[in-house]
Amino acid sequence: MRVAVLSDVHSNLGALEAVLAEIDAGGFAELWFLGDLVGYGPKPNECVALLQERATICLAGNHDLVVLGKIEIDAFAGEAAAAARWTQTVLDDTARSFLDTLQPQAVAPGAELFHGSPRDPVWDYVLDDEAAFWSFAATSEPLVLVGHSHHALEISNGENLRGGPAAAGTTLELGPLRRLLNPGSVGQPRHGDPRAAWLEIDFGAARATFRRTNYPVERTQAEMREVGLPEALELRLAFGI
Repeated sequence: MRVAVLSDVHSNLGALEAVLAEIDAGGFAELWFLGDLVGYGPKPNECVALLQERATICLAGNHDLVVLGKIEIDAFAGEAAAAARWTQTVLDDTARSFLDTLQPQAVAPGAELFHGSPRDPVWDYVLDDEAAFWSFAATSEPLVLVGHSHHALEISNGENLRGGPAAAGTTLELGPLRRLLNPGSVGQPRHGDPRAAWLEIDFGAARATFRRTNYPVERTQAEMREVGLPEALELRLAFGI
């Protein structure tokens, strides 16, 4: 079975549509989403509708929860808070109802999924060896899948922790080592590559591959300007930061 793992769409419809087109062409059996459908970007309702239809597993992220009022908006600052407030004003009832059903963690055959980490599925970032160590210690499945940081990452748990940032095209053999993988962000990548980031897992071939997909960045930027989202959020899309 081949699974596409996505995270952190952040209301970027152009990026999501481009990735879904590649998934459709690739004949994937399932799509797993690790949270943060909304926030930052200009098309929350459209993105929620697409993932509601397509995702086999769909998690809640901190931006989804703050828009629902399950997290106080004061937990955010600057552009993130401004975008969350705007999203609250435009989110329709159908999107709100779907987001309200989601949880920040899930289990699938051979994998445990978290928006943040096993220590804190909503807020914790896995960006260093300590966070990775505790993530492996708190789980038992061969794969631990996390999002939230917007950085594509691969770490293996053998005699010592090994791994780090995962560039486009990085391919890993699965088993016997346990793996912690972050697909990166579809809608707001922060690893210096503006392309939409996602992960392919081929359970039959025991292989995982980090993917990047071009999308019309200028279109998303224009949509952000049209609705008055903070300029800094628009500008960073061109640089993947």
